[in-house]
Amino acid sequence: MFEEKSLHYTTSHEWVHVDGDVATVGISRFAVEQLTDLILIDLPKVGRKVQAGKSFGEIESVKAVSDIYSPVTGEVIEVNQAVADDVQLLATDPYHKGWLVKVKLDAAAKPSPLLDFPAYQANVADSAH
Repeated sequence: MFEEKSLHYTTSHEWVHVDGDVATVGISRFAVEQLTDLILIDLPKVGRKVQAGKSFGEIESVKAVSDIYSPVTGEVIEVNQAVADDVQLLATDPYHKGWLVKVKLDAAAKPSPLLDFPAYQANVADSAH
């Protein structure tokens, strides 16, 4: 569905793909690998407003519970129920079957600063040190 190199990323390891006024949001393979052994994910309900930079859900692993931050502002129009039912989809396919939510973008909202793939890779390399 999405090519990892064509996505934009946050420094907190969420990815976003924008098509018109709809953004698909997920978490990066790096984030999944850092969390290891995923147990549970808590995603927002359809209709919930999300704001760029603010938490919209949580993911739990054997290591910790981590917030998931929205890279965009708008209204959740679709939730990936397959991931809600089986969080292991994130571990096996974070860029295709493992997307989390689709958000109808708020046209009045300012876009948050996002990283392209090379900048995200540099960010990951820096955070690994």
